[in-house]
Amino acid sequence: MKNITLDCSRLHSYISNDELNQVLTENKALIQEILKPVKENSNDLGWVNIDGIANHELLADIKEKAKEIREKADVFLLIGVGGSNQGARALIEALGDSKVEILYTGNNLSPNYLHKIMAKLDGKSIYANVIAKNFATLEPGIVFRVIRNYMEKRYGEEEAGKRIIATGSLNNSSLEMLGRKKGYTLLPFPLDVGGRYSVLSAVGLLPIAVAGIDIDELLQGAKAIKNRIHTQEITKNDAVVYGVIRNILLSKGYHIEILAHFEPLFTYFSKWWVQLFGESEGKAGKGIYPTACSFSEDLHSLGQYIQQGQRILFETFLNLEDQGSQYIVPHEESDDDGFKYIDSKDFAYLNKTAYDATVQAHSSGGVPCVVLNVPQLTPYYFGQLFYFFEYACYISGSVLRINPFDQPGVEAYKEKMFAQLKTKK
Repeated sequence: MKNITLDCSRLHSYISNDELNQVLTENKALIQEILKPVKENSNDLGWVNIDGIANHELLADIKEKAKEIREKADVFLLIGVGGSNQGARALIEALGDSKVEILYTGNNLSPNYLHKIMAKLDGKSIYANVIAKNFATLEPGIVFRVIRNYMEKRYGEEEAGKRIIATGSLNNSSLEMLGRKKGYTLLPFPLDVGGRYSVLSAVGLLPIAVAGIDIDELLQGAKAIKNRIHTQEITKNDAVVYGVIRNILLSKGYHIEILAHFEPLFTYFSKWWVQLFGESEGKAGKGIYPTACSFSEDLHSLGQYIQQGQRILFETFLNLEDQGSQYIVPHEESDDDGFKYIDSKDFAYLNKTAYDATVQAHSSGGVPCVVLNVPQLTPYYFGQLFYFFEYACYISGSVLRINPFDQPGVEAYKEKMFAQLKTKK
């Protein structure tokens, strides 16, 4: 099968080959160390070893539980915030079927949002999956209290316990202890994997399987790109080159990166990407500000700024080569609407034309443009995208000389919030 590929051909007027090679050489020892096989129990690097976080026994348990949920549930509540739900939601919103309605909660503290979620549960068969590595984050913790109280009153404690899955650290955490007491199905949140790197573990795999998506195909794609990353020399290694290019552009004053796409089904993937790079690199006064645009819609808003605003941003385009669908513009004999020139053309062709024109216009207008070609919109290529960007982020953050796996800024807001909540009545 084909692989996702990086196209940097439009960067020549911004980064010379000599400049790229110089930075690669300067960081060669660091990059080679990163690319070495990861030992067991390496802090924060469990995600690198896909078979380690998604072994055969665990996959069998996940598939069995997903089958039960798909057979018995009308609604599946995914309770988590940030990395605990972003990866799964990215794939579910793009490729999931509608057999079970998946509702996302525990990702905010809005009473209005929670009322809407609870209003959808009456008369429905409910299963819930609470995901929290250490169960110390307020949003999923307090919403789970609401959900489990509702389910216990409705089903009784024993039956509710059979309908709840707890994905957390299996090291005597409060979530594990609660789960054992209540009879929940327990799934592991790997201790050596951070939330934003967890999509290919049980954290993401159970919800993805509940949505009817082939998790074996997803993992096969991730393993294929993993093999490429770990066997290619660094000058031809797309993940390495992308990570290094980001740092070079940052050093030249390009402080904002836009992940741009012409496929709305990538919208939640782009939110996962924003968290991955924002939380990994935004620290110590460093880092590129990551954001995303869904074109062609956003061309009619931010497109103006991108084309003619400050030259402080660059774009990484997800180019979906095979859009997998067609829709032909109806033929009309007259030209009453003024669109005769697109008569009988395919929307896939129109979308590709808009993409080509945008990349050309932005590039010629002074915006560095990188393209990541994605052959198709399938679980296999989502697996490649997840692993590619995770590894590229590891490379990019390391070259930036920061720790891409901690998030002290997030902990700062939590500390202040908890302090206020514990002192105010």
